[in-house]
Amino acid sequence: MKTETKVFFHLPGLFEFYELYRMFLPLFREHREYFYDWCDIGSVYGAPADCLWGGGRVGFGTADAGDVAALMGEYGISSRLTFSNSLLKDKHLSDKRCNALCRLFEKNGAKENGVILHSDVLLEYLKKEYPGFYFVSSTTKVLTDFGDFKNELDRPEFRFVVPDFRLNKEFEKLGSLTAEEKRKTEFLCNECCDFGCKERKNCYENVSRKSLGDTCEDHVCASPKAARGYRFSDAMENPGFIGTEDIRSVYAPMGFDQFKIEGRSLGSAMILEFLLYYMTKPEYRLKVREEIYLDSSLDLF
Repeated sequence: MKTETKVFFHLPGLFEFYELYRMFLPLFREHREYFYDWCDIGSVYGAPADCLWGGGRVGFGTADAGDVAALMGEYGISSRLTFSNSLLKDKHLSDKRCNALCRLFEKNGAKENGVILHSDVLLEYLKKEYPGFYFVSSTTKVLTDFGDFKNELDRPEFRFVVPDFRLNKEFEKLGSLTAEEKRKTEFLCNECCDFGCKERKNCYENVSRKSLGDTCEDHVCASPKAARGYRFSDAMENPGFIGTEDIRSVYAPMGFDQFKIEGRSLGSAMILEFLLYYMTKPEYRLKVREEIYLDSSLDLF
C-alpha cells in the first residue's frame, strides 16, 4: 500500500555545503515539477569547522554564518545547528562562537530553527538562554535498545528523536508506537557504518574530544570496508538502509514522516546524488545534474 502523505527530509551540510544549496534551493522552488510532490525539506543541519559544541562528524564548514542564515531565511528552510558533542561541561557553555551562532539562528527567518544535541548540560543551558529553538535528540546517543529509544521519545523537551539505524527495521516494535511517538521519530536513512559495529559510541566520542581540542589519536574503524570510505552503493546494501520506495510503501503508511540524510563529512557530488535519489523524479535527474554541474562556480570534487 502506498500513500501520498507528505514526508520531510533533513539534509546535511548547513555550513559545509552552502554553495551547493545556493544552487539547489532555487531549483527546488522554481521547478517543483522536477521533484517528488510527496516530499519536502524539513531542515538543513550542520556546524562550522572547529566548533566547540560540535560532534557526530568532524566539521569542515567554512561558509559565512550570516550568508547561511540569509539563504535559509530567504527560502523558508529550518536551520539546525549540530551541537552533538557528548562531553560538554559547564565550563564550555560560555563559548563565544557557539553562543553567537545561537543568537544568529534562534529567530532567523519565518521558520523555527533547531539544535541537534547529545549533552543534557547543553540542553538545559539552551532551554534557558535560547528558548526560541526546538531540540532534536542526536543519533550519537546510539539508542540501539528499543526501550531506551522509547524513553527518549517520552521526553517532552525533544521535538524529534533520531534512533540508531539498527532500529530502522524493527517494524513490529515501531508499529506499537503512538501517533505522537511516530511523529517524533526521525530515521537515519543512508548510514554506511557496519550493521554489527560495536564501536559507534567510541567513534562519536573521539569526534567530541577533537572538537574540544583534546589531543587524541584518531578512532580506527574496524569495519572490513572502512578503507573504501563512504559509498552510497554500500549504504544501499546495509540492512538498515531506507530507500524511497520503503518510505512511500512502508514508513509513511505506518505514520512516520521524518527522514534524515547523513553526509556532512562527504563531498558535494555525493550530497547531490542523495538529493537526486531521494527527492528528484528520475526523468528530471539529468536536468538537475546539469543545472548544478554546469555552474562553474561550484567545486563538486
